[in-house]
Amino acid sequence: MKYSSSWRFTGRCLVFIILFSSSAILRSQDHGLAQKPPMGWNSWYGDLCQVTDAMIRAQADAMVRNGMKALGYEYVNIDDCWQGKRDARGVIHGDKNFPDMKGLADYIHSKGLKFGLYSSPGPLTCGRREGSYGHEELDAQTYAAWGVDFLKYDWCSGGEVYKPEQMQAAYRKMGDALKRTGRPILYSLCQYGLEKVWTWAPSVGGNMWRTTGDLDYNYDRVSLVGFQQDGLERFAGPGHWNDPDMLLVGLKKITEDENRTQMSLWCLLAAPLLASADLNTISPASLAILTNAEVIAVDQDAAGIQGHRVSEEGPLDVWAKPLADGSKAVGLFNRGEGPSPVTVNFKNLGLKKAAAVRDLWGAKDLGTFQDSFTANVPMRGGVLVRIK
Repeated sequence: MKYSSSWRFTGRCLVFIILFSSSAILRSQDHGLAQKPPMGWNSWYGDLCQVTDAMIRAQADAMVRNGMKALGYEYVNIDDCWQGKRDARGVIHGDKNFPDMKGLADYIHSKGLKFGLYSSPGPLTCGRREGSYGHEELDAQTYAAWGVDFLKYDWCSGGEVYKPEQMQAAYRKMGDALKRTGRPILYSLCQYGLEKVWTWAPSVGGNMWRTTGDLDYNYDRVSLVGFQQDGLERFAGPGHWNDPDMLLVGLKKITEDENRTQMSLWCLLAAPLLASADLNTISPASLAILTNAEVIAVDQDAAGIQGHRVSEEGPLDVWAKPLADGSKAVGLFNRGEGPSPVTVNFKNLGLKKAAAVRDLWGAKDLGTFQDSFTANVPMRGGVLVRIK
């Protein structure tokens, strides 16, 4: 979405990269949230500004019915365009499509799910709705009273009122306000990776932060964003996660092979898993990608380690993520324009010559292999295995 700012980046969210001190890490974890990468649903890519109370309730119902809740998806988040006007006291209210925010939150909570909202440190959101500038304390208290569990805070018009060097202070202002409410509210920084957010986001209370601009709706953008996450792994861990943006799975904008590539890579990256497709009309094939328990387990692994690139040869990538049981989750990716074999050498994983390999998408053991494993990977596809 376009926004007025002195910075021009693709997307609406500025992402902060974190090289944090131990005290910064503790600050982001003091409420115990996001000990594993957050999972849920967000309205933006599917509905943009055409979002209503009824639509949000329907997504919550679907998340329970289709098995996503049982697998760990828990946040139901309204993105931009829910805001109405402020009253004489400055209190923000939902627009005509959201007449009762407390009632909506109560409904989502009644399903055993959590409720998320969106705002901006600037005077306006990207959709030119009311931002939180000058109302941070009041908005935080309002959100807490409604029962909000997740806040996505999007830079948008922040560049109109703050200088780049003031970005940390702007995000800290809301982070402190959320903390003072006494309600545990997951804080998601959305500022497109500007100002190396990963180095300071936990120090302002952030639990996750965007490392790039938006994904848009095409594989090339997914590939660019996903494969450039290498090197950020040291900034991620329980309570604080790099966020390469939402899942496009089910939006019918990219192929099923491309969907599996994104899901595989995001799970290796220990990234937040926020779907955006309509869960009431999503295809069975796309839903199967979102609900593969063995693949999700890679993302949610107890060790909380973000994966990294092991090797790269032209368009062929191998990524690995150490798991709590001592095994490795390994992704073999083909970014090329035709099918190709991709090989992982076990020595590059720190493994002995012989290792057992399990196909996580196929949910089957492939046997024991010597020295290496090779998979034939389709164009723009990915194979995800567990090697031990």
